[in-house]
Amino acid sequence: MTEARLRTFVALADTGSVRAAARRLYVTESAVSAAVAALARELGVPLVRKEGRGLRLTAAGAVYAGYARQVLGLLEEGRAAARGAADPGRGPLRLAAVTTAADQLLPQLLASFRARRPGVELALEVGPRRQVWSSLAAHEADLVLAGRPPGDVAATVLARRPNELVVVGAPDLAEGFALAATPWVMREPGSGTRASADAYLAERDVSPPRLVLGSNGAVIAGAAAGLGVALVSRDAVGAELDAGRLVLVDAPGMPLDRPWHAVAGAAPTATTLLFVRHLLDAPGWRPAPPGPRDATECSTATRTAGPG
Repeated sequence: MTEARLRTFVALADTGSVRAAARRLYVTESAVSAAVAALARELGVPLVRKEGRGLRLTAAGAVYAGYARQVLGLLEEGRAAARGAADPGRGPLRLAAVTTAADQLLPQLLASFRARRPGVELALEVGPRRQVWSSLAAHEADLVLAGRPPGDVAATVLARRPNELVVVGAPDLAEGFALAATPWVMREPGSGTRASADAYLAERDVSPPRLVLGSNGAVIAGAAAGLGVALVSRDAVGAELDAGRLVLVDAPGMPLDRPWHAVAGAAPTATTLLFVRHLLDAPGWRPAPPGPRDATECSTATRTAGPG
């Protein structure tokens, strides 16, 4: 049950075909088939079955794929921890961020960190809320920048930054805003901002027309064009508000307090803590106070993150 076989099986599980898995791994299709067959023999249960032109995981395969991802993630986390312990400034750092955080928070942070710590090997995954928290749970990310971590993810909150969600719209649309009737432009399902918008409207028992757009940029541009109002981070629309292309809408219960969280697993690596220390030098970020999710090890971790 080698690492290579596990990686092959996870690639097959992700792609749904031997050909696509082979392309991803730069191996032959016969090598993929042989690796998955060998795993199935070792386990004594079938892991995949044919379905049309592709493959589908069996119930056993679906369960095993989750464990395989965690094993591979732990191996990578162990490598990162060992290399970071030897020299934090030359270790790897696997970041994962929701789209809004990647757009608004990370560019300057990464640029300044790269200038300060050029030896760190940075990797960044950007995706919806569910994806980035799944990456942390599977040990595929060292640090997540997102909203509050879900209750079923083992997480150590290391730092927080204020974040206000506001309703914005084009000036003409905002002037005649009606909560139940004015259209809303929204992110796709799975986005944390979309979840906040849906919950906000549900709490007020209204169901206005919705237009789903695929990115923060599209939502902001759509709101500025008058397609509807939008719930967005205030940080994301500063330039549009200053220029008058968007205005704050006087919606009940606004703004919403949805702080950003910098979250690691149970044992943050030395390189992760080095980045968190850099993060705490940036405007707005503060160490996370002890609480039910972040307890005393969080403040200890930020204190021991090393010199800036």
